[in-house]
Amino acid sequence: MGSVEEIRSKVEADGVEFIYAMFVEMHGRPCAKLVPVEALDGLMADGAGFAGFAAGPMGQDPSSPDILAIPDPASYTQLPWQPNVAVMQCDPTVEGKLWPYAPRVILRRTLERLARRNLVLKSGFEAEYSLVVREDDGSLRVADERDTDPRPCYDARGLTRMLPHLTAVSKHMNAMGWENYANDHEDANGQFEQNWKYSDAMTTADRLIVFRLMVHTLAQRDGRYATFMPKPFSDKTGNGLHAHMSLWTDDTDEPLFPAGETDSKGLGLSDLAYRFTAGLLAHAEALVAVACPIVNSYKRMGVGAPISGATWAPAYAAYGGNNRTHMIRVPEPDRIEIRLPDGAANPYLLFAAIAACGLDGIDKQMDPGEPNTDNLYTLPPDEIAARGIKTLPPTLLHAADNLAANDVLRKGLGTTPGGPYSEYFAAVKRQEFLAHHHQVTRAEVDQYLTLV
Repeated sequence: MGSVEEIRSKVEADGVEFIYAMFVEMHGRPCAKLVPVEALDGLMADGAGFAGFAAGPMGQDPSSPDILAIPDPASYTQLPWQPNVAVMQCDPTVEGKLWPYAPRVILRRTLERLARRNLVLKSGFEAEYSLVVREDDGSLRVADERDTDPRPCYDARGLTRMLPHLTAVSKHMNAMGWENYANDHEDANGQFEQNWKYSDAMTTADRLIVFRLMVHTLAQRDGRYATFMPKPFSDKTGNGLHAHMSLWTDDTDEPLFPAGETDSKGLGLSDLAYRFTAGLLAHAEALVAVACPIVNSYKRMGVGAPISGATWAPAYAAYGGNNRTHMIRVPEPDRIEIRLPDGAANPYLLFAAIAACGLDGIDKQMDPGEPNTDNLYTLPPDEIAARGIKTLPPTLLHAADNLAANDVLRKGLGTTPGGPYSEYFAAVKRQEFLAHHHQVTRAEVDQYLTLV
């Protein structure tokens, strides 16, 4: 679907009355204007106008010219839970040029560079979220009051109690053509995961934005909150966004990650895939700033186990086979699973950063070393260090500093009128960390009020 006429025909056939002209800012928050279909021609020709400074970190100030968000016809999606509305993801422009601070533009340019190398990045997400209720005092509790089992993962009873929500999401995904294939109760009380078929990186990123909007909307209609917050409860497993990644040829659509006649590491991957993996490991200490982009992210990571028995989040930059204690798992010999990202990640920036790191591994013919077979949650720290395995940064501040100093991600995320986007991202995240760090918390008062 590429022309205005095709979009107009689709709108008429679907009975759509309004279009969400949508883009996301740095944090992945969807920004949109509701455009009546009577104004479709103008929207497609000129885009939807936004004051960029008001939208979030978009590299603008109050004096900046408007952002004009140009719809991508390929992203047209009717919203089954609101069938008179469709969404089109947009590429923001300023004064006729693609705006380099826009995450979708950053990913588009990354994918164009891949295409020039006859490569396509394909991906699928495991999107975890929690269904909660907010009490009058602001605290959170699990929405399902009966969901109290200390090991609730895959619990059929918890799944059954949330069937109205889960089946609605599943049906809507299939109505949009996403091919939902699994829905389950995850490791934490009130936590769920719903999966759909992989696609090219841009399509998958677009779909994640719509998925989050859908889940938020349906939860709100039921009087709940849906949160993708990495760690909504200190004693429960956090929300990840595991990314399954592979490279394919652009011209013949052939997968490049499965091993051929030789397999140097025994995990069923090609040398290209191992080098891509090595690049991710080499740059993990900076990549984490994009994959885990908020203060709360670093409360999800580590080796300390919540009540269910495991964090399921990586603490170290390591890889292995079907082993979920690593940053990178190889579940099948056709892809890698990057377990680093969490529910706060911006998918456009995430894929652009992953591609940059992976390609550096390919170009420099990096070797990831031998796969790790140990449980890294129980391996002693001195053994971790002796093996040369990197520990992931403990805070957003550390990660932001690493990102700003990383040459590969500086190049991979592109240049803006104000300098490298990676430095802009890092500066915003440093301010975010300090804003939280300067707040006095209840935990500090409890610990220090009468300490001395």
